[in-house]
Amino acid sequence: QVQLLESGGGSVQSGGSLRLSCATSRYVYGTYCVGWFRQAPGKEREGVAAITRTGSTNLADSVKGRFSITQDNAKNTLYLQMNSLKPEDTAMYYCAATGGRPPRFRYLLHATYRYWGQGTQVTVSS
Repeated sequence: QVQLLESGGGSVQSGGSLRLSCATSRYVYGTYCVGWFRQAPGKEREGVAAITRTGSTNLADSVKGRFSITQDNAKNTLYLQMNSLKPEDTAMYYCAATGGRPPRFRYLLHATYRYWGQGTQVTVSS
């Protein structure tokens, strides 16, 4: 059974940090690329960060230098470390996994991903 379960969201003040976790089933973790997306009210879902099975990462320009994506192979868990949070980072954050091996330019496109978690809310106050 395919499962992705996010945790770690919450409310923080601007400049604060959070670490999101995504526990995945072994099958999902074996897919080529896993990533984090976010969606704010009234906005489209946007790619935040992605990491491949080989450890190659992609980060959206809006989060470079502040966020990092890592994976723990032993725990089948994906992480998103978020530092220097801003109010514009407020959104529902989702982890997702591809069902195959997409070209690199598609790593941050939500249509690339087949499996999705339920999301965890991140709220950053000014």
